Amino acid sequence: MGSLPFTTSDLQTSTSGVPSSPTLLCTPLMGTTVDQMFIEMRKAKEIGADIVEIRLDCLRNFNPRQDLEILIKQSPLPALVTYRPIWEGGQYEGDENKRQDALRLAMELGASYIDVELEVAHDFNMSISGKKPDNFKVIVSSHNFHNTPSAEAIGNLVARIQATGADIVKIATTALDITDCARIFQIMVHSQIPTIGIVMGERGLISRLLSPKYGGYLTYGALEAGAISAPGQPTAKDLLDLYNFRLIKPDTKIYGIIGKPVGHSKSPLLFNASFKSVGLNAVYLHFLVDDVAKFFNTYSNPDFGGCSCTIPHKEAALKCMDDIDHIAKKIGAINNICHRPDGKLYAFNTDYIGAISAIEDGLRELNGKAPGTESPLAGKLLVVLGAGGAGKSLAYGGAQKGARVVVANRTFERAKELADKVGGKAMTLEEVEHFHPEEGMVLANTTSVGMKPKIDETPLPKHALKHYCLVFDAIYTPKDTRLLREAKETGAVIVYGTEMLIRQGFEQYKNFTGLPAPEELFRQLMEKHA
Repeated sequence: MGSLPFTTSDLQTSTSGVPSSPTLLCTPLMGTTVDQMFIEMRKAKEIGADIVEIRLDCLRNFNPRQDLEILIKQSPLPALVTYRPIWEGGQYEGDENKRQDALRLAMELGASYIDVELEVAHDFNMSISGKKPDNFKVIVSSHNFHNTPSAEAIGNLVARIQATGADIVKIATTALDITDCARIFQIMVHSQIPTIGIVMGERGLISRLLSPKYGGYLTYGALEAGAISAPGQPTAKDLLDLYNFRLIKPDTKIYGIIGKPVGHSKSPLLFNASFKSVGLNAVYLHFLVDDVAKFFNTYSNPDFGGCSCTIPHKEAALKCMDDIDHIAKKIGAINNICHRPDGKLYAFNTDYIGAISAIEDGLRELNGKAPGTESPLAGKLLVVLGAGGAGKSLAYGGAQKGARVVVANRTFERAKELADKVGGKAMTLEEVEHFHPEEGMVLANTTSVGMKPKIDETPLPKHALKHYCLVFDAIYTPKDTRLLREAKETGAVIVYGTEMLIRQGFEQYKNFTGLPAPEELFRQLMEKHA
């Protein structure tokens, strides 16, 4: 099932068709008792949700008339009532007539919406024909827990849903690849009636976040991370506070970070807060990408303004670029991609600027030197652990500043390949422990050893650290790695990975927006959240 490129023309229609009104934020209530649901309702209102979804199939002892009377009449927010059967991914296993009776009762008692499944929607809608209150709407939903069908198949599905007499179409599919979301965006943009389009799973996250851009009627945000009603559902709080959900409009520019895994990245926090602080109409998302070429081919319209690029795509993404900054070309890895107005992809490497400038400042602090013309790295022995994207950045950046570079990697061949490029020496990671030709060396770890969840690991034992005057660790989750803690104990100056992250972020922000980064804000956010 190929993904068609998601082009500009797909977006231009979003201004026609259905009159666009802001996408509503709906919070599912998963309490097992009426009392629990009440607590959740109040929480949802406090957080800033617009609607609550009362999931009747979650209630343990459900007494339809009594419970619905209380839940609907006393809800502080408009209620959407769902009674999801097991055959559509819910928890209800009882009699079908009783289930539908409860939904009809919810309508009579003043629910704003009910959600009914496509399989039974035609008969259900016939049964309430002529009895619907004025402001009441029926959502007819279809859930596919296996994949996301072709654009044509989804189009046919929408037509089937409309034919049941639905007021609102809801389609939830499953993402096997992030490009699956594009087919749902196309449907939402072109749909003639209000549509809820969701692609479930972590690869489908952007379908939920970009609902307001593509005219989705509503999107779901969980009350808390552990209480999701479908795979890949973000929390309402993240939607509002992290991704600035209320500020996303049809003309909002999209940026993000591509990686695998990517959910741990703090970049959306930094960029979204920065965009908001200067009133930029832009949003920055987590993109969980398996196939980089497919991603760029699919999301090729100018609304996708660019992205940051992290492990494991820093080298693969190179092949997809139209133009590469000369330094990035030499490093052979990129981490910052800008989508130019002419449609071309232009790539940079800002990692090396971030890391090297942080190390230089650490050395200046150590030597009590003011920033001069010569780099404090000049003449130093710089030992770089790892020969991946970040390793290349450090090795190349160090060599450019006049350091003597040693590259150590698990596989010697990769270390040698990089060392040769920068005129340095190569060795395996095992050899580093006993390598100390001189005192006062500089160490830069770019491997993932010591990263969450394996925070007790370190790439180099403590006794070997005494030969280094400065130790830098590119890992920033956790900020205080075992390597840095032990280096500090041996008396070395330490440089946190967060420092590289912040500084390379300044450069990326400048490349994306043409504006200087709000440095103070970046630092405050990292301090608070790292």
